[in-house]
Amino acid sequence: MKDKEVKVLKDQRDRRKRVQRIRTGIITVISVWMVLSIVLTALMCVKIVSLQKQIDILSGRYDDSGDVKNQVTGSSGEDKGVLIQTTDDKDNLAKEGDVHQVYLTFDDGPSEQTNEILDILDDYGVKATFFVNGRQDETSIAAYKRIVDEGHTIAMHSYSHKYSEIYESVDAFQKDFERIQNLIYDTTGVECTYYRFPGGSSNRVSNANMLDYINYLNGQGVTYFDWNVSSGDATSQAFTVDELVENVMKDVVKYKTSVVLLHDANNKTTTVQALPTMIESLQESGAIILPIDENTQVIQHTSIQK
Repeated sequence: MKDKEVKVLKDQRDRRKRVQRIRTGIITVISVWMVLSIVLTALMCVKIVSLQKQIDILSGRYDDSGDVKNQVTGSSGEDKGVLIQTTDDKDNLAKEGDVHQVYLTFDDGPSEQTNEILDILDDYGVKATFFVNGRQDETSIAAYKRIVDEGHTIAMHSYSHKYSEIYESVDAFQKDFERIQNLIYDTTGVECTYYRFPGGSSNRVSNANMLDYINYLNGQGVTYFDWNVSSGDATSQAFTVDELVENVMKDVVKYKTSVVLLHDANNKTTTVQALPTMIESLQESGAIILPIDENTQVIQHTSIQK
């Protein structure tokens, strides 16, 4: 009898242990499932936001810095006019039979990619425009010279490309402007007359009004250019080679003059890989690829309306 009671008690303990293990297993599975669900939901939200932003950039809602484009007005207390958006100027919309003029523009160089970009352009006999930043190392100085020597247009994209410094005030903007203009002149002998605002003329990061900076450039006889076609290579999540080409090709057909936004930076390897196909596709479509000069129709996100 005693042995039987012992066996019953042992069976009961074993059964309780099995139940406990099963309960623990169920709780663990449910907990892991809940954590994974939360993580996957968060990742999906980030992915959706990223994809939406890429769509917005391609549709023209965002500038190259990721800032939402906006309409801005003149400085308070000064009747200097109003800035209005003009990216999709109706006069520039292409009609059947129009020849498409395409301007490939590269921001943010010189970089480790510059020489390869120049090699590709040379292979195809194409001239482009480089909106450069200020760098004084030996490689960058050589890149400035090569851009000019090979017949491309060299243009200004600020010296530092640091928004907080450039747009701190008009005085700060002037100092940065003079620094990049002098560097290019001292290096290449070219007195630069073309400028692209970091973030574009419609950015929202400046402390002063963009109209003040535009008026300053006008006073220097300098023309600023934005873009009306974006490759999408400014986004944090890179497009593939085929997507970059498609982004450009689907928009250049809309305009008689297309200024294409591309980037010359160390991490823009996909842009370099896409360039040959992009050039071939443009040439096959009958487009003429040109560097920006005094005959180029000015493309600006904003303009002054009196």
